[in-house]
Amino acid sequence: MRLYFLFYALCLMACTGYSQLEGLQGPKGEKGEKGDPGDKGSNGVTGIIGTPGQKGKPGVVGMHGDIGPPGLVIMCGRDIFDSVERDVDTLKKTSAKLELAINFKFVRKAGQKYFVSNKDNGSFSKAVEFCSQQGLELALPQSEEENSKLKQLFDEVDKKAWINVKNKKAEGNFEADMNSRPLTFTKWGESQPDKSIQDTGCSMSDNGIWRVTPDCSLNAYIICQL
Repeated sequence: MRLYFLFYALCLMACTGYSQLEGLQGPKGEKGEKGDPGDKGSNGVTGIIGTPGQKGKPGVVGMHGDIGPPGLVIMCGRDIFDSVERDVDTLKKTSAKLELAINFKFVRKAGQKYFVSNKDNGSFSKAVEFCSQQGLELALPQSEEENSKLKQLFDEVDKKAWINVKNKKAEGNFEADMNSRPLTFTKWGESQPDKSIQDTGCSMSDNGIWRVTPDCSLNAYIICQL
């Protein structure tokens, strides 16, 4: 029985290549040929779209930016018509002044005012009457510029010209024009208006300086304004 078992064990060892003796390693075999490509795999299945996530919380409000420059002013409706009407009225008044001014021999423009004259001389009453007949007023400068323009009209002919200042001291103390409007500009000379004149006096521009004289019959330059 032992012999049979031993014989069986030897046969088994021979069949499996097992040996108690360490055998020599044989040479490495040659590399085999590359095999044919495998078949193409099938496409994968598309995954299911996930559900949208929840809406996040609002962020913190940012700081206010700098204030931008003002936009263009656009007039509309009645504003446009009012502006046009004012422009038309201004043009009409200017045209009317020019139509009157061309009737005189000499004209000087100062701002929106015109000083006009035919370079005639006369008394104060004659000067007031002449300008009134033309629908105008006796000249009265209301600024340094106007006073200078007035002076240009009579500088080379006569050094004196009547001006439209109230001629009765008791009524206005020479502080208003002939229509009782307060004077907004004056060019009185030294010690003027003359305090010695108690009642009636006439004002004139003497080489650009205003003076009051009690003799209203003097001949002085007649200049009107429009």
